[in-house]
Amino acid sequence: MRKKVKLAFMVSDSARKITYNKRKTSLIKKVNELTTLCGIDGCAIVYSEFHSEPEVWPSPWEVQKVLTKFKSYSEFEQGKKKLNQESYLRERIMKSKEQLMKLEKNNWETEKSLILFQCLVKEDFVDTLNSNVLNDLAWEINEKLKEITSKANELDTSATN
Repeated sequence: MRKKVKLAFMVSDSARKITYNKRKTSLIKKVNELTTLCGIDGCAIVYSEFHSEPEVWPSPWEVQKVLTKFKSYSEFEQGKKKLNQESYLRERIMKSKEQLMKLEKNNWETEKSLILFQCLVKEDFVDTLNSNVLNDLAWEINEKLKEITSKANELDTSATN
């Protein structure tokens, strides 16, 4: 298993150049695999301080073809296909927040059930709860009673018909 790489600027020129070459080769290999496996048009353009000209894959002509195709889209369509680091992170943060809210809701539901069971087992357990928890539980119990009353009324009307 590889050790985790610290993502920070490499001060050593030689280490940075070695890493650059390895990562560039890996990136080009991935783009090649993606275009081959999925049957899509793709290219890579890499600018670096180590070369005066940008390095392109697969060829300058193919890259020009892909760029021309991309530029033929309207600005709106181009924007849909672009994803920068900031928008990607915002999207991930929103998904994480939604996931957190769901987990907190599930945790609270579980906690309420445990509290109610504790109250059934130990009558004096209610005295240990703070007013916020007691208010939430009272509201929850009232909602459940409304549901039960509603279903009982439905059963009564269907039984009389």
